[in-house]
Amino acid sequence: MTGHGGRRTQAERDAITVEIGYALCSAAFAAAVVSGAVAGPALLFELPGAVETLLLRTALVLAPVLFAARVVGVLLRFRGRAVPGADDDVR
Repeated sequence: MTGHGGRRTQAERDAITVEIGYALCSAAFAAAVVSGAVAGPALLFELPGAVETLLLRTALVLAPVLFAARVVGVLLRFRGRAVPGADDDVR
């Protein structure tokens, strides 16, 4: 929001939308890569049952945790960068 407590400009709303999209896409990509790296050996090779189960369950737990952490991290970093009134001179 602007420094004087008014409504958000269209540019600010667009920036927020783009940042949310970036956060979701980068989080999905990171979660998929890490999940594939962890569960991949269990799916590609014939491993003992306990090791295979451990890798698959670890991937199932790690993917959503990484997804949430990435989304929160990106959005908090964006919030910290957004300085109220930073583009007041552009009208």
